[in-house]
Amino acid sequence: MTTAKHAIVTGGGTGIGLAIARALAAEGHHVTITGRRAGPLDAAAQETERLYPAVMDVSDEDAVTTGIAQAVAARGPIQICVPNAGIAEGRALLKTDMAFWRKMMVINVDGAFLTIRESLKSMTETDWGRVIAVASIAGLRGLKGAPTYTASKHAMVGLIRGLAADYAMKPYTFNALCPAYVDTDIVSRNTESIMARTGLDEEKARALMTDLNPHGRLILPEEVAASALWLCGPHSGSVNGQAIQIAGGEV
Repeated sequence: MTTAKHAIVTGGGTGIGLAIARALAAEGHHVTITGRRAGPLDAAAQETERLYPAVMDVSDEDAVTTGIAQAVAARGPIQICVPNAGIAEGRALLKTDMAFWRKMMVINVDGAFLTIRESLKSMTETDWGRVIAVASIAGLRGLKGAPTYTASKHAMVGLIRGLAADYAMKPYTFNALCPAYVDTDIVSRNTESIMARTGLDEEKARALMTDLNPHGRLILPEEVAASALWLCGPHSGSVNGQAIQIAGGEV
């Protein structure tokens, strides 16, 4: 087992975040999981004593500053930071108002920025650290019908690359995971949205996303979590500033 570290995973109560939190906890790490709803966090924390729930809204600077400071005070410096909390929704540009644009940017981009900034305050007092942002394949290419979401994920990847350059001579790495369509609640909600907009039945609406993955199936959250574990494992220190595709062969 690796030496136990303190990790923080935002949006850690469900989906990809929970899969990453579970994987880190199984490796012996102490994992603070955050989210806006106490219910899913508390349910996850019942699984193992190594998951610690903390209600925190990543769009609220004071909440992030206070929440991370409290986690550090309780469990020590954060050495694995996983900014995962985010929203995904498609909308044509001419139907996009400022409220929609700002909501997407505040949660996806500002939330990642704040989480990383506050985590680095303690991480940089240690001799090892990993920042693993959960972005999207949309952080590397255009996602049809979702220009705002695409822009937010490109910004996340850019932030990671800039930080990797800044800290290249330090013992901390910064990478982004870029999955295609993953079998999470987000896909379920998008399926309902597609059904409402197009009149398609559930199977056909879901297939619109599944068929975009080259291997013809949804990616499992555990597949994304395995990549996060690899970045925390031995001999990973030279992997820095990368946007790692977990996309079923998309090229």
